[in-house]
Amino acid sequence: MVVSLLAALLSALCYGVASVLQAISVRAASRRSVAQVGEAGQGVDTGLLVRLLRQGLFLTSILIDLIGFVAQLVALRRLPLFAVQAIIASNLAVTAVFAAWLMHVRLAAREWLAVGGVIIGVGLLGLSAGAEGAARVGSAFKLGLIVAVAAVGVAGFAVARLPNPVRTPALGAIAGLGYGVVAVAARILPGFGALQLVKSPASYTLAAAGILSFLLYATALEGGSVTTATAAVILAETTPPAIVGIIFLGDTTRHGLTGVAVVGFVLAVACALALARFGEASEADRAEAGQRSRPAESVGRRAALKGVKWG
Repeated sequence: MVVSLLAALLSALCYGVASVLQAISVRAASRRSVAQVGEAGQGVDTGLLVRLLRQGLFLTSILIDLIGFVAQLVALRRLPLFAVQAIIASNLAVTAVFAAWLMHVRLAAREWLAVGGVIIGVGLLGLSAGAEGAARVGSAFKLGLIVAVAAVGVAGFAVARLPNPVRTPALGAIAGLGYGVVAVAARILPGFGALQLVKSPASYTLAAAGILSFLLYATALEGGSVTTATAAVILAETTPPAIVGIIFLGDTTRHGLTGVAVVGFVLAVACALALARFGEASEADRAEAGQRSRPAESVGRRAALKGVKWG
């Protein structure tokens, strides 16, 4: 249980750091101006992923993401979905703190309080989480996950044509639903052996949902705040999988600690979402951040300072 908790925390740390690096990479690789992204009809730039793969910073973020995903798989083998997803939701606190350090922007007192709330919520979840339930499901459940991936794809490409400020949080939320499918699919994997993975439909569902969700998330970052997009992702990837785990997979809390688990879940997610305000900076904050940048900074970082609303 302790190993699983540490794995979930490591996953949150990796995802938080990778989010900031990917935001910088997206803005360096994007061929759209912030004004263009805010217009309706732009859609999903499918060539964005190809351009991103040419960036060392992006490849580094993918490596960090992979480490986080492996840690998430380890956590899901012993912890219920509601605990793992809420702990991973704390990656927004990591995102805010790391982005503040990388972008030289100061966190306000309320952001530090939210970070503290996330830590307390995660601690309560670790104290109250019971063992994960049965991972065996029927064909109907697996088919439902495949249908969910298709629905995420259709909705994501449709929403990508909307103008901002609706576009970024909507795309983030849809990407979050896709990441929720990834978590559920990872949970029902029969094992990690090569033959088991090849024979399991959950493996292909997981891969398809992961690629699609990342493309939608990367699109959400074009012309939008990394924390706003990530907050939408967290809200959508946390609650639905938790409900699925409890209803269909038998997830439970420790005896007599259901209330503690509920408080921990709500506190962790609510405080993580409160950090979305970190992405709503004033023009003065952005100008101050730009003045502190050095000429030797990378193109990606300069693009991020110009295109993201940090605060």
